[in-house]
Amino acid sequence: MGPPDQLGNGITKLTNCRLLRGDDLVSDDLWISSHTGKILGSQATFYDGLALPDQTIDLGGRILSPGFIDCQLNGAFGFNFSTMLPDMSQYDANLRDLNQKLIQTGVTSYLPTVTSQAPELYHAVLPHLAPSGAARDPHSGSESLGAHCEGPFLSPSRNGVHNVSCLRTPSTLKDIDDTYGPLNTTGSPPPIKLITLAPELPHILPLLPALHSRSILLSLGHTIATYETASLALLSGATMITHLFNAMAPLHHRNPGLLGLLGCSPPSTPRPYFGLIADGIHLHPATIKIAWNAHPAGCILVTDAMHMAGLDDGAYPWTNGSSDDVIVKRGAVLRLQGSDTIAGSSSMLIDCVNYFLKWSGATVAQALGTVTSTPAKMLEVEKVKGTLEEGADADLVVLEEVRDEDGTVELRVGEVWKFGVRVFEREKGV
Repeated sequence: MGPPDQLGNGITKLTNCRLLRGDDLVSDDLWISSHTGKILGSQATFYDGLALPDQTIDLGGRILSPGFIDCQLNGAFGFNFSTMLPDMSQYDANLRDLNQKLIQTGVTSYLPTVTSQAPELYHAVLPHLAPSGAARDPHSGSESLGAHCEGPFLSPSRNGVHNVSCLRTPSTLKDIDDTYGPLNTTGSPPPIKLITLAPELPHILPLLPALHSRSILLSLGHTIATYETASLALLSGATMITHLFNAMAPLHHRNPGLLGLLGCSPPSTPRPYFGLIADGIHLHPATIKIAWNAHPAGCILVTDAMHMAGLDDGAYPWTNGSSDDVIVKRGAVLRLQGSDTIAGSSSMLIDCVNYFLKWSGATVAQALGTVTSTPAKMLEVEKVKGTLEEGADADLVVLEEVRDEDGTVELRVGEVWKFGVRVFEREKGV
């Protein structure tokens, strides 16, 4: 006899729920398979296939959303992706532990993000952060969609907490390959999914088409690029802006810089996607609302969370390129020790969704789109992630709505499903 999720035909019918369909919540059922890990077409399954579900689960009117996608996660629960360990098998063990904990927050897929580091660290860790969904094991926890390299090709004047001594300016594609490791920038797919870079660096723009041709996505960030240079980067293959407003030149009425791309982009070039850290610290509520209203179709909520996320307050070591720095956590705020510099976030993605709901004016369905369908489109995985359409992976989050006395809506993660198997259920009353 097989394990419980392999008995019978493996079909589950989720009923009495509101499905996220575009910008709406639609009352309907959803059929999923734990055998294939996919969402099924209910009509074809029942009428054509004459199949009955092994189990029918009443969700009590709760929201059923695709699993969340975090495109910028530096670490969590004590594990920092930008860490090279003497025994890299321990790195894998720490990664497995993070994946098990992260999925309980509703994040079923993510981009593990490595900050600006020395080449030897990239060479060591990036193979461990490659896309991990091939095994399709629901009990492995959250799934890597490939690494996000935030640096080291960044502007020294907008470095944030990135160690300036690690920043580099490549002259050739070989320089980039040598930095990350040639095996990490090639392959089908390559371990690297996304690179954040500053387009104004010398020689960068001519290199972008070659990187894009390798199925590596390109984001603009930590930059002082003018609007004109940023526009050329879009024409060369860039499609996103990393943590909008942070680590870039502010909007100026005569030179809007990257921010101008939200209102206008080069002819025949779509406006870029952009990440927002809606954690109540990085951005003023009015700034979030302005960005959302300027280009809602491009808005992607990210945590930019550090390994202190999920930990108690205190001072924590951080591998920062060629040195070891300390980040101090006080509540949700992270700062580089001895400075006022914000050092990433300690929020979970569901927290960002709730802040965004409170400040943006978006509906619940629209807010959920910023962590499901929109990041899936940016990552070019929209047929299998971020959607409840037939044939997509059955990565699901069941959400409960809690309303305050003033009518403010807060969403809470009630259940999480991965590849058609329920892997987390919140205890009642918690």
